[in-house]
Amino acid sequence: MKLVAAAIIISNGRVLLARRKQGDIGEGCWEFPGGSVEAGETVEECLARELKEELGVAASVGEVIARCEFRSPRGSMDLVALRARVVPGPFELAAHDAVEWVDPLNLGRYRLTPADEPIAAVLKERADLFR
Repeated sequence: MKLVAAAIIISNGRVLLARRKQGDIGEGCWEFPGGSVEAGETVEECLARELKEELGVAASVGEVIARCEFRSPRGSMDLVALRARVVPGPFELAAHDAVEWVDPLNLGRYRLTPADEPIAAVLKERADLFR
């Protein structure tokens, strides 16, 4: 099972979503940015690396917010969603073609990747994270 880290980046009561660019797996779907943990890497190290690679930002990674297993015809993953803080500034998108700050109650309006849907459901119930 592949271990994958996802960033829960919160600012002003909203969470960051990123849309996968055309030509990539999951193109057009929105997700919490992140990626696969590489050999010898912790989930925290992975997430900081992925945010630098995908969004061009430095990040500090905090506590686990949610965790779920996802199975698809392409394989299985253990998705760990961690709180992350990024250095303010413009994003330099590499794996995405758009980002949006979204009220957690409006996450259902976005076509999320199937793996990210359980994470969105947790966020809708965790109002404490957005105060």
